[in-house]
Amino acid sequence: MRIKKGDKVQILAGKDKGKSGPVAKVLPAINKVIVEGVNVYTKHQRRRKHGEKGVKVQFAAPIGTSKLMVICPRCGKPTRVGSVPQGEIKMRQCKKCKGTF
Repeated sequence: MRIKKGDKVQILAGKDKGKSGPVAKVLPAINKVIVEGVNVYTKHQRRRKHGEKGVKVQFAAPIGTSKLMVICPRCGKPTRVGSVPQGEIKMRQCKKCKGTF
């Protein structure tokens, strides 16, 4: 996966198209990520004890990585990500400005 926790991403498709936010959690087994403040759903929970009230819980649902694009920290544009060897370490590279991050 080319998307890491903490990356700022932009949504390309779906109900939140055009929104952006940081990646909160990466789920590589199912090829999805959770982005803060995007793809938010509401779940109604029943009361636990007699006399309590039920509550509405909002949570960010996972979104597929194919619907996301990483925003380059150098140029600030949504871009594809490549990899470039830099010494013994592989660095990620912006395809637009050729900057590494």
